[in-house]
Amino acid sequence: MPIRGVLFDAGGVLTRPVGGRWNPRYDFESIVVTHHPEMRQDLFPYAVRAGQEFLDASADTANRTDYHRTMLTVLGIEPSPVLLQQLEAPAAGPVIELYPDARPTLERLRRAGLRMSVVSDNWAGLEATFAGLDIGHYFDGFAISEVLGCRKPDPRMYAEGSRLLSLEPPSCLFVDDDPALVAAARELGYHGVTLDRSAARSAEGVIRALDELLPQAALS
Repeated sequence: MPIRGVLFDAGGVLTRPVGGRWNPRYDFESIVVTHHPEMRQDLFPYAVRAGQEFLDASADTANRTDYHRTMLTVLGIEPSPVLLQQLEAPAAGPVIELYPDARPTLERLRRAGLRMSVVSDNWAGLEATFAGLDIGHYFDGFAISEVLGCRKPDPRMYAEGSRLLSLEPPSCLFVDDDPALVAAARELGYHGVTLDRSAARSAEGVIRALDELLPQAALS
């Protein structure tokens, strides 16, 4: 069956974090120090590690406030409502940016007649972020873990991605930077390819750049 749609993961595939770190976002330290200049800044790496462990242990998309509280506890801080509000409010500047090959690839796929959706373990609001990056119009919809109440490899995530395209799994190609999540998609009947930008060479089911997707999407 010809591939007629592409389901994209977001982070690590289409976008990367400004400052090189996904969580917490790049301005976490500066916001906390503004509120608590007396704090021990050498504790920040331990707080970030605790926050990541909290995220990893969450079966669903973690509550953002609880995530920040976990890190602030390591820092010895009982946060005020104002501090929590600032940590959760939109950043003053961009938080994520596109990989250079993202926009050209999306444009080529659209011109080739393929429909596209995003399937991402993320907090709600990714649609607005993609609109701000001027790529939201490429997608028929977004399957977001916080909204659906589950995370990949839960089959509901993939199913929502293909439902948004009105396509069955065998007509869809799933792209992610996590090979385990790609394997889960294949078990559900999707085509799947892993994007590994650090790979020395492309291999069966593995690409090094998004511009290698067009030949994959031409498979039948």
